[in-house]
Amino acid sequence: MTMQNLEQILPQAQRDFAACDTIQDLEQVKSRYLGKSGLLTEQLKGLGKLSAEERPAAGAAINVVKQGVEDALKARRDAILNAEQARQLAIESIDVTLPARSHGKGGLHPVTLTMNRLEQIFQSIGFEVAEGPEIETDFYNFTALNIPEDHPARAMHDTFYIDDKHVLRTHTSPVQVHYMQNALKDKSGPPLKIIAPGRVYRVDSDATHSPMFHQVEGLWVDEEVSFANLKGVVQDFLQRFFERDDLQVRFRPSFFPFTEPSAEMDMSWNGGWLEIGGCGMVHPEVFRHVGIDSEKYRGFAFGLGVERLTMLRYGVNDLRLFFNNDLRFLQQFG
Repeated sequence: MTMQNLEQILPQAQRDFAACDTIQDLEQVKSRYLGKSGLLTEQLKGLGKLSAEERPAAGAAINVVKQGVEDALKARRDAILNAEQARQLAIESIDVTLPARSHGKGGLHPVTLTMNRLEQIFQSIGFEVAEGPEIETDFYNFTALNIPEDHPARAMHDTFYIDDKHVLRTHTSPVQVHYMQNALKDKSGPPLKIIAPGRVYRVDSDATHSPMFHQVEGLWVDEEVSFANLKGVVQDFLQRFFERDDLQVRFRPSFFPFTEPSAEMDMSWNGGWLEIGGCGMVHPEVFRHVGIDSEKYRGFAFGLGVERLTMLRYGVNDLRLFFNNDLRFLQQFG
């Protein structure tokens, strides 16, 4: 071994390392100098052939070169890794000046739009909006509305019973009973003018019926309320709701246990007549159940299907579309 050969190793290693573009290439070149048969390893093995006086100086010289090679190796490895990281960052770079991705905006359901519209119209003519529980007792859903246990009208409702005494309400009429009772307790009426919008439940499902649907029922109780007032309120509402001053309303005799006399309501539509709901003067038996003097007060009540109004207003021909959660349908109303 000569110092001349040793001095050539470091610059040669630096040139070989600089020529490497990948970590794999660098590892192969590294073994040429620091591997088991590498140039520096062979130099270290040759120390045993030297005399005791020569060995310390030669060993120190080899270690200096070895350290230089390792430093050059580390520097090149860091440079390759930094270059790879820079390339990766360039590929995956994020332009923070770009606007953020927008989130989809929701909208009100068409049935909700109808509920809001009808509430605004009725409130503008003095009606309050009343709410009540969707799970009702037998008394409020049936008995207080003049539908005793053996009355055939119960079978028409095909109700969902929770237990022997509780049922998913089949109409929002129970809200009227609650409201009249509370009005007497706190001495705030009559007179009373309310609408009761909300969900109701019956066993029925086809293109125009759903097991769950929405109703709005109205009630006006006062000393001089008449059938003429009922027709005027209903016709005014429908004309304003559909924005048609020529829309007319007619009544056909019918039967409901909680009103007497009772009628089906029709409205003029596309050259004919379309049934829109039921109505009538509040039955004295209903007043008796809530404690209102039927000799002094009279009242009228009416009920309208919210989905029916929505279908007519927006031209929808299948009620089930409202509850299928199809965004293609719902986005039309956003």
